[in-house]
Amino acid sequence: MLSKATGLGAMVMGLLALAGCGSTSVLSSSSSHLAFVSLSSSNMVAAFRVDNSSGAFTAIVGSPYFGGNSPASIVVHPSNKFVYAVNQLGNSISLFNVDSSVGSISEVMPRTATGVGPISMVMNASGTFLFVSNEVSSTISVYSIDSGSGALKQISGSPVSTYANPGALALTPSGAFLYVVNSNLASIVGYTVSSSGGLTQIGSPFAAGAGPSAIASDPSGKFLYVTNSPVNTLTVFSVQSTGALTTAPGTPITTGGAPIAVAVAPAGQFVFVANRTSSNMSVYSIDSSTGTPTQVTNSPFTVSTTPAFVRWDPNAKWLYIGSQSANQILEYTFDSTAFTLLPTAQSAATTVTPTSMAVTQ
Repeated sequence: MLSKATGLGAMVMGLLALAGCGSTSVLSSSSSHLAFVSLSSSNMVAAFRVDNSSGAFTAIVGSPYFGGNSPASIVVHPSNKFVYAVNQLGNSISLFNVDSSVGSISEVMPRTATGVGPISMVMNASGTFLFVSNEVSSTISVYSIDSGSGALKQISGSPVSTYANPGALALTPSGAFLYVVNSNLASIVGYTVSSSGGLTQIGSPFAAGAGPSAIASDPSGKFLYVTNSPVNTLTVFSVQSTGALTTAPGTPITTGGAPIAVAVAPAGQFVFVANRTSSNMSVYSIDSSTGTPTQVTNSPFTVSTTPAFVRWDPNAKWLYIGSQSANQILEYTFDSTAFTLLPTAQSAATTVTPTSMAVTQ
């Protein structure tokens, strides 16, 4: 899941180590998994190991690692062997190999060229294609991925021209449909994805309300969730069999101030919206038939000042929230029965704002 950062003009999501952990090596173990963080302002990528039981973060030896110019969005390959960071000011993608025993990463040169101002990046579940929206050149680049080396190759027909200033991307779990936010048009542009990665636009852009900023698909691929930052709302769309979008009943629904990021619970029954100016989190239950959201009891929940991203951990135990102004990462648990969102003891501070996060299974 992805959003467009206001302060950095980049995708904002991240995860950092516990304060005082230092740069110590931790051997690979089934009791933990890895997290990778792009740090745009320092042109670096950090790596951490997350304990599956406690949620504790430990920095990998040598972290953070130098990367390209202003890494804005980061993804990890489903094989857990490769990490990709798109460099907004470098107009390129960095490929990193992952050391399976330690968790350290090493960049493979040369970097792969993108369009101008790459801002968002998504990968399909099988790890065969990578999609990048280029904000300045108003294009979408598509790359095939070599399963052995992780190398990228731009497919025939890429980049694909799109409407001016494309932003955040979302791919349905099946990989059949790709959607891109367009704030200028107050719309979502949809594409079918062919077996070779080719994109074909689905009808006209779909009206999405003023200033759509972040977008996420639910695990079933039935619904899309879009935040409207200027007007403090969340719009929900039903995804038709053709990929066309229809607005869910009862939406748009009111959020907190300047909703900037959105994440869907792993089981798909709740959606979480981070509100930047009101420094809180709105949580909604979702009608599985219509997609209509209902704000849960106790929502919104007070969180970090100026939240910049929200991301579920793959084990579904923790929700990560990043603070754009406080350079802080908070780890939360959500009780779906009592409707409580509570911080754990594993939250961490950092010296720079994290802009994107990818987590292995």
